[in-house]
Amino acid sequence: MNLEHLLAQLSRKPDVDAPELQAHDAADELILDTAAADVRAAGPGEVVVIGDRHGALTLGAIAVLGARRVRSHQDPLLGERAVAANAARLGLSDDIAAHGLDASLLSGARVVLLQLPRSLDALDEIAWSIARWATPEVRVIAGGRVKHMTRTQNEVLGRYFDEVAAGLGRRKARVLTASAPASDSGPAPFPRWGTDPDLPFRVAAFGATFGGATLDHGSRLLLAGLDGAPAARRVVDLGCGNGSLAVSAALRLPHAQVLATDQSVAAVAATRLTAEAAGVAERIDIHRADALEAVPDGWAELILLNPPFHTGAAVHAGVGHRLIRACGRALAPGGELRIVFNSHLRYRPLVERTVGPVEQIARDRTYTVLAARRR
Repeated sequence: MNLEHLLAQLSRKPDVDAPELQAHDAADELILDTAAADVRAAGPGEVVVIGDRHGALTLGAIAVLGARRVRSHQDPLLGERAVAANAARLGLSDDIAAHGLDASLLSGARVVLLQLPRSLDALDEIAWSIARWATPEVRVIAGGRVKHMTRTQNEVLGRYFDEVAAGLGRRKARVLTASAPASDSGPAPFPRWGTDPDLPFRVAAFGATFGGATLDHGSRLLLAGLDGAPAARRVVDLGCGNGSLAVSAALRLPHAQVLATDQSVAAVAATRLTAEAAGVAERIDIHRADALEAVPDGWAELILLNPPFHTGAAVHAGVGHRLIRACGRALAPGGELRIVFNSHLRYRPLVERTVGPVEQIARDRTYTVLAARRR
């Protein structure tokens, strides 16, 4: 199977899909073309893929490089499931395996194909992990869209690799190559911990955790009005990030059962550490899950939501719409959704249609907080 034929068959599902969104981009093709020209034959299990969004790199490595037993890591669950679904449809499931960002992923790796994350912290953790666990001969081929790339990415790779070079651009994409991992990559850069005057506990973060070890502005505005929320017994933090909302709810509602859910590996790990440090881990159930699939119908009396507005590198309102629609199913009759969002996204009509009557709780120059009661 040639690459063009393979890419044409890829689907984004079950990730957010729309006519304007693709399952691959020019960076995927450039990474694979660079690898084909630059890397000698790799043995089974020697090719690792990190950050593949829907399977272009993982399955492309099989088609273009003749790779077998490709190990991959996707932080978002929907990306991991999309890779698995595309592999199954193309009859390639036996040659791929998903792993965490750890030794099981990278031990023995000679070639690493990487879709560059936009977060420098995420890149820092990935680069450290490759240098720590891959073979000394490892070659990293990392690509992205030029508009999302900066020289600082070279500097981050340069912390852990003695040789870093930039390739020529093509179709608004560019590749960085890194080799010769440092003999001493130093201690693990994550988790990191942060404090905030509005939080009575420390916050943990890994490289890909949204917002890092801080309280983001939207969550701060939502928390400021949380004392006026119902005294719920069953609370959900949907898209829990670093756990600041879930832990705040557990502390303010000492008799409540709290469920925190996020599709991100880094978010789930950070929330677990934040809850342990705050002394409420036994009262928070933490799930890596798609939207509210871990929540039974009509279970939640209060849902806290600070939805993302991007899928991968693409800004798209469909991500937030999908989460809002899920709330209608999971809320108990009379239950409440507290949602904060960028005001220009105008989620209010959708919240009213899918949940119920809406009250504006707070608004500033950037964000709006709404409360909606389930009919």
